[in-house]
Amino acid sequence: MREQREPVADIGHVHLKVSDLERAVRFYRDLIGMTVKNRVEGAVFLAFGDYHHHLALNIWRSAGSDPPSTETTGLYHFAIRYSTRSDLAAVVQRLLEADVQIDSTSDCAGAADSVYLHDPDQIGLELTWDRPRELQPNPRPKNDQPLDLEELLNELA
Repeated sequence: MREQREPVADIGHVHLKVSDLERAVRFYRDLIGMTVKNRVEGAVFLAFGDYHHHLALNIWRSAGSDPPSTETTGLYHFAIRYSTRSDLAAVVQRLLEADVQIDSTSDCAGAADSVYLHDPDQIGLELTWDRPRELQPNPRPKNDQPLDLEELLNELA
Protein backbone atom coordinates (compact mmCIF):
# COMPACT_ATOMS: atom_id res chain seq x y z
CA MET A 1 0.00 0.00 0.00
CA ARG A 2 1.36 3.41 -1.02
CA GLU A 3 1.77 6.02 1.66
CA GLN A 4 -0.57 8.97 1.18
CA ARG A 5 1.10 12.32 1.20
CA GLU A 6 0.06 15.91 0.91
CA PRO A 7 -0.55 17.12 -2.65
CA VAL A 8 2.47 18.71 -4.28
CA ALA A 9 0.39 21.44 -5.93
CA ASP A 10 -3.02 23.00 -6.28
CA ILE A 11 -4.57 25.56 -8.61
CA GLY A 12 -4.11 29.08 -7.33
CA HIS A 13 -6.34 31.10 -9.66
CA VAL A 14 -8.13 31.28 -12.99
CA HIS A 15 -7.68 34.24 -15.36
CA LEU A 16 -10.52 34.87 -17.81
CA LYS A 17 -10.87 37.16 -20.83
CA VAL A 18 -14.32 38.78 -20.76
CA SER A 19 -16.16 41.14 -23.08
CA ASP A 20 -17.67 43.47 -20.45
CA LEU A 21 -15.57 43.87 -17.32
CA GLU A 22 -18.19 45.49 -15.08
CA ARG A 23 -20.86 42.94 -16.08
CA ALA A 24 -18.48 40.11 -15.21
CA VAL A 25 -17.54 41.75 -11.89
CA ARG A 26 -21.22 42.10 -10.94
CA PHE A 27 -21.82 38.42 -11.74
CA TYR A 28 -18.86 37.05 -9.77
CA ARG A 29 -19.18 39.55 -6.90
CA ASP A 30 -22.94 39.86 -6.45
CA LEU A 31 -24.12 36.38 -7.43
CA ILE A 32 -21.17 34.03 -6.92
CA GLY A 33 -20.09 35.77 -3.69
CA MET A 34 -16.53 36.87 -4.37
CA THR A 35 -14.88 40.08 -3.15
CA VAL A 36 -12.98 42.51 -5.37
CA LYS A 37 -9.36 42.54 -4.17
CA ASN A 38 -7.65 44.75 -6.74
CA ARG A 39 -8.17 46.64 -9.97
CA VAL A 40 -5.65 47.62 -12.63
CA GLU A 41 -6.26 49.13 -16.06
CA GLY A 42 -8.62 46.70 -17.80
CA ALA A 43 -8.57 43.98 -15.12
CA VAL A 44 -10.17 43.08 -11.80
CA PHE A 45 -9.01 40.47 -9.28
CA LEU A 46 -11.55 38.72 -7.02
CA ALA A 47 -11.31 36.19 -4.21
CA PHE A 48 -13.03 34.40 -1.39
CA GLY A 49 -11.69 35.26 2.06
CA ASP A 50 -8.19 36.65 2.48
CA TYR A 51 -6.56 35.03 -0.58
CA HIS A 52 -5.00 37.57 -2.99
CA HIS A 53 -7.18 36.37 -5.89
CA HIS A 54 -8.91 33.24 -7.05
CA LEU A 55 -10.22 34.83 -10.21
CA ALA A 56 -8.82 37.48 -12.54
CA LEU A 57 -10.96 39.07 -15.23
CA ASN A 58 -9.61 41.21 -18.07
CA ILE A 59 -10.69 42.99 -21.24
CA TRP A 60 -7.17 43.63 -22.55
CA ARG A 61 -7.94 42.13 -25.98
CA SER A 62 -11.53 40.98 -25.55
CA ALA A 63 -13.66 44.09 -24.85
CA GLY A 64 -16.93 43.81 -26.75
CA SER A 65 -16.01 40.42 -28.24
CA ASP A 66 -18.38 37.54 -28.87
CA PRO A 67 -17.90 34.30 -26.93
CA PRO A 68 -15.77 31.69 -28.70
CA SER A 69 -17.58 29.01 -30.65
CA THR A 70 -18.46 25.90 -28.69
CA GLU A 71 -16.70 23.97 -31.47
CA THR A 72 -13.23 25.29 -30.59
CA THR A 73 -10.66 24.18 -28.07
CA GLY A 74 -10.34 25.99 -24.77
CA LEU A 75 -11.77 26.00 -21.29
CA TYR A 76 -14.83 23.75 -20.88
CA HIS A 77 -15.57 24.91 -17.34
CA PHE A 78 -13.89 25.67 -14.06
CA ALA A 79 -15.20 24.77 -10.62
CA ILE A 80 -15.76 26.83 -7.50
CA ARG A 81 -15.91 24.64 -4.40
CA TYR A 82 -17.92 26.02 -1.47
CA SER A 83 -17.06 25.20 2.15
CA THR A 84 -20.60 24.31 3.20
CA ARG A 85 -23.74 23.05 1.54
CA SER A 86 -25.62 26.10 2.79
CA ASP A 87 -23.04 28.37 1.10
CA LEU A 88 -23.74 26.58 -2.18
CA ALA A 89 -27.50 26.86 -1.57
CA ALA A 90 -27.23 30.61 -0.96
CA VAL A 91 -25.42 31.12 -4.27
CA VAL A 92 -27.94 28.98 -6.15
CA GLN A 93 -30.78 30.99 -4.62
CA ARG A 94 -29.18 34.29 -5.76
CA LEU A 95 -28.70 32.87 -9.26
CA LEU A 96 -32.30 31.73 -9.50
CA GLU A 97 -33.58 35.08 -8.20
CA ALA A 98 -31.48 36.81 -10.90
CA ASP A 99 -32.98 34.50 -13.57
CA VAL A 100 -29.59 32.96 -14.41
CA GLN A 101 -30.12 29.74 -16.34
CA ILE A 102 -28.93 26.57 -14.61
CA ASP A 103 -27.75 24.17 -17.32
CA SER A 104 -27.73 21.01 -15.21
CA THR A 105 -27.13 19.62 -11.74
CA SER A 106 -25.52 16.51 -10.35
CA ASP A 107 -25.38 14.52 -7.16
CA CYS A 108 -21.92 13.29 -8.16
CA ALA A 109 -22.10 9.62 -7.14
CA GLY A 110 -22.78 10.66 -3.56
CA ALA A 111 -19.48 12.55 -3.27
CA ALA A 112 -20.51 16.10 -4.17
CA ASP A 113 -23.40 18.36 -5.09
CA SER A 114 -22.77 20.31 -8.30
CA VAL A 115 -24.61 22.96 -10.28
CA TYR A 116 -23.53 23.78 -13.85
CA LEU A 117 -24.13 27.07 -15.66
CA HIS A 118 -22.46 29.67 -17.84
CA ASP A 119 -21.33 33.14 -16.85
CA PRO A 120 -22.33 36.22 -18.90
CA ASP A 121 -19.49 35.51 -21.37
CA GLN A 122 -20.66 31.90 -21.78
CA ILE A 123 -17.70 30.51 -19.80
CA GLY A 124 -18.65 27.20 -18.19
CA LEU A 125 -18.87 27.20 -14.42
CA GLU A 126 -19.40 24.39 -11.90
CA LEU A 127 -20.48 25.37 -8.41
CA THR A 128 -19.90 22.50 -6.02
CA TRP A 129 -19.79 21.30 -2.43
CA ASP A 130 -17.83 18.16 -1.55
CA ARG A 131 -19.51 15.94 1.01
CA PRO A 132 -17.33 14.98 3.95
CA ARG A 133 -16.20 11.36 3.65
CA GLU A 134 -18.40 10.30 6.55
CA LEU A 135 -21.49 11.53 4.64
CA GLN A 136 -20.62 9.75 1.38
CA PRO A 137 -22.44 6.48 0.71
CA ASN A 138 -20.43 3.28 0.85
CA PRO A 139 -20.42 1.81 -1.71
CA ARG A 140 -20.86 4.87 -3.89
CA PRO A 141 -23.46 4.74 -6.66
CA LYS A 142 -22.06 4.05 -10.12
CA ASN A 143 -24.03 6.86 -11.78
CA ASP A 144 -24.59 10.50 -11.03
CA GLN A 145 -28.14 11.61 -10.35
CA PRO A 146 -29.67 15.07 -10.82
CA LEU A 147 -29.38 17.19 -7.71
CA ASP A 148 -32.68 18.08 -6.05
CA LEU A 149 -32.48 21.90 -6.07
CA GLU A 150 -35.54 22.28 -3.86
CA GLU A 151 -33.94 20.04 -1.23
CA LEU A 152 -30.67 21.99 -1.57
CA LEU A 153 -32.48 25.30 -1.05
CA ASN A 154 -34.06 23.87 2.13
CA GLU A 155 -30.56 24.31 3.63
CA LEU A 156 -31.49 28.00 3.92
CA ALA A 157 -34.75 27.45 5.83
